[in-house]
Amino acid sequence: MKAFMVERYGDKTGVRVGEMPDPQVGADDVLVRIHAASVNPLDLKLRDGDFKAILPYSLPLILGNDLAGVVVQVGPAVTRFAVGDEIYARPDKDRIGTFAELIAVHQDDVAIKPATLTMEEAASLPLVALTAWQALVERAQVRPGQKVLIHAGSGGVGTIAVQLAKQLGAHVATTVSTAKADLVKELGADVVVDYKQQAFETVLDGYDVVLDTLGGETLEKSLQVLKPGGKVISIAGPPDAAFARELGTNAILRLVMSALSLKTRRRAKRRKVTYSFLFMKAGGDQLRELTPLIDTGRIRPVVDRVFPFEETQEAMQYVENGRAKAGKVVVAMR
Repeated sequence: MKAFMVERYGDKTGVRVGEMPDPQVGADDVLVRIHAASVNPLDLKLRDGDFKAILPYSLPLILGNDLAGVVVQVGPAVTRFAVGDEIYARPDKDRIGTFAELIAVHQDDVAIKPATLTMEEAASLPLVALTAWQALVERAQVRPGQKVLIHAGSGGVGTIAVQLAKQLGAHVATTVSTAKADLVKELGADVVVDYKQQAFETVLDGYDVVLDTLGGETLEKSLQVLKPGGKVISIAGPPDAAFARELGTNAILRLVMSALSLKTRRRAKRRKVTYSFLFMKAGGDQLRELTPLIDTGRIRPVVDRVFPFEETQEAMQYVENGRAKAGKVVVAMR
């Protein structure tokens, strides 16, 4: 099969389109012919080797972390899916590789594609929708009436998180540039802070939850807008020991990750709030919970641009250079 792969880390010239063996299909796997996959910042970090210490993949590595496609084969233990089903999925972190013609995915990580969406629209959702769900529903347990701040509301995660937070009954604030204010208002944001004109930490206060997608100074300033007992959940900040335990890393790596987030956790504690790092997991059950919200239009995908598979390198460069206006960039296989 054709696939877009990393042959060596840390060098844009170390990626190429080439031939790879077709996937082996396990007893609980579905083999999917991929129609579309989306580009995520995670793909750029994997390409550059940023996670090689904690996600030790063998090279060559096929990139790509979510997809939409059609089931073409099922393993003997598969009970949820049949050949011909249109599905979408985020494969487990140990089985990525959606920039390819085929992929084998465990049935637990797969869901039937929302009927109202094209393949390209569906492919834009799994990783960001699961991130939003795991942050707001699982980790933060957002309740009606709570105040939630979502940074970069026009980004891939942000566009879905704003909509999900509204569906959970929250009062939603977000940070965007001037040009994207109308979009996030359409998605449901109650308060829009133009970060080019205002410092969000000076105009927002008393928030229950912050979903940080930017890290750095934004994360540190986010602690200031939380009320006592509030939570900041970051997908871009320093990892913590809890994340290391989830990965099953050794004691030394757990200590390293704990040290990386020590300053942030101490600052959070002084303000009587909590900090945690989120690295989203695959989850077919959660996608199935999201699907009715998507099919009824309460959550809609935002797709910036679709590239053909042969231009996967250009699609990644487009994302890396920050050229996407809003939402996700998608690679179409056919």
